[in-house]
This record gives sequence, structure tokens and C-alpha cells, in this order.
Amino acid sequence: MTVQGTSPAAAGSGSAPATWLVVGLGNPGPDYARTRHNVGQMVVDELAGRFGTGLTAHKAGAAVGTAHVRPGGHKLILAKPASYMNVSGRPVGALARFYSIRPQHLIVVHDELDIPFDTLRLKTGGGEGGHNGLKSISQVLGTRDYPRVRVGIGRPPGRQPAADYVLRPFSAAERELLPLHVDRAADAVVELVESGLEKAQQRFHPAPGR
Repeated sequence: MTVQGTSPAAAGSGSAPATWLVVGLGNPGPDYARTRHNVGQMVVDELAGRFGTGLTAHKAGAAVGTAHVRPGGHKLILAKPASYMNVSGRPVGALARFYSIRPQHLIVVHDELDIPFDTLRLKTGGGEGGHNGLKSISQVLGTRDYPRVRVGIGRPPGRQPAADYVLRPFSAAERELLPLHVDRAADAVVELVESGLEKAQQRFHPAPGR
């Protein structure tokens, strides 16, 4: 599936109300629900709660709900794939086809090892940084040019393999700060939709030198 569209950096800023697909990456089932790899799905849950919408099973292979940022404003299709992380592209591609979503209106929220915990970064396009969920989505869409909200989880301590680290729950200290971290990531999604990528980066990226 190859889809094309206008620059994602311009989407959202001063534009007419549009429909956005917001996908939180993770693995299915209660064993994974509170792990670092599922922080993207935690953000979608936060958005669903914030806007008072439930998520129900969709034939594309995801739990899906819809909301509006404000009355008459942008529409959000909130989605949590029911597939495992490494094949996230299948349900994401199916949802993009079903709702006629172009890449500039697809926001993928995911965990990011290369960013410290409690830090966010937003970008469009570029490499996947070894993230298999992103690789799967890029392969199915035929493009890397879609916005991403990268939720920092930090690198594992010592010699712990990254593959084990991301599948473990957050530490006790991290769990105390996790609600705020998830809340800020949800705010970043809304800012990206309403104001565009550049303004969202200005608001949510850490100060230089941090």
C-alpha cells in the first residue's frame, strides 16, 4: 500500500477540520499492558478517557474509537492494534484504507529507547531507530513520511538486553511519574493536530542541553 499526500509539517496548522488516525503501538493482552513497549497504547487510552469515547473491536484488527478535539474541530480516530508489535503495519494499513487516511494525518505514538524517560520528541519521517512496529508500518504504507510522537523510556541499565527491557513494567520510581508522562504525550498529540508539527515541537521538546 503506497499512499502520498502533502507535507505532514503543514498539516494541522491553520487547516480546516480534518480526520486524523492516532495509533498507539503495543502488544495485546494483560501480560503486556503495563510494559514499557505499550506506552503508546497508554497514551491512546488517556485520549479516549479525556474525550469520553470507548474503544471497540474493528474488523481491521484494532480497538477503535472516535472523538473530536473540540465541537466542529478535527476528528480523531483512536486506535490500538490487536496484533503484536512486529506486525503493526497490517492493522494500521487496513485502518488507513478503511478511513481514507493519508500519511500526513496518521500519528503513531510509540516508545523510544533513545530518549530519556519523561521526555518527548516529535518528528515526521526519517528512520525507525530499530523499532519493529515502525518498520512494519513503513513497509505496509510504502512510506516513512508520517508524524510520530516518541515517548521516551530510556535505555536499559547495565547489560540488560533492550528486547527484555521494553517488555518489562516500568520501575517503581517511573510509575510515580508515568501518569504525567502519558498525559503530556496526549497533550502533544492534540497540539500536533491543532497547531502543526513545528509548534508542537517548540512546546514539547526539552530545552537545549537537557
